[in-house]
Amino acid sequence: MTANKLEIIAEPGKTSFTTTRVVDAPRALVFEAFTKCEHLKRWMGPISLTMVSCETDLRPGGRYRFVFRSPDGNEVGFSGEFREVDAPSRIVRTFVFEPIPEAAALETLELVENNGKTTIKTTTQHKTVENRDGHVNSGMEAGMTAGYARLDELLAGLLQAR
Repeated sequence: MTANKLEIIAEPGKTSFTTTRVVDAPRALVFEAFTKCEHLKRWMGPISLTMVSCETDLRPGGRYRFVFRSPDGNEVGFSGEFREVDAPSRIVRTFVFEPIPEAAALETLELVENNGKTTIKTTTQHKTVENRDGHVNSGMEAGMTAGYARLDELLAGLLQAR
């Protein structure tokens, strides 16, 4: 395991928040892990949820949808549309938590590589402070921390296989 820690910056009164995390892998491989369903299913989301459906059309105007199932069988979806795709460094997309579509956000993923490590920076822009605070306080930090730990394992395995 790496000691890389998730950082969340959510300034009071702002409608956006930023997460940052460093992983021990080159940017092109991290981009693959964020965009290919075969990888996303292995790491994205809290450990308690299973991604049961993954659809992604990685192009401006293309859509994506991820459906997760909890141990009790309940399913929840996240979806949106890609606005910009600049492989392997940047993706801008809408982000909709399907049970609360009115809280849709705009998410910008930026990947910056330095000495074989990649900094993953995500900026999420909400329409209101209330929506932003609801997102930040939703248990997102625990889910992202667990997901990124699994991403570390996935990336290490992919690097070993090369």
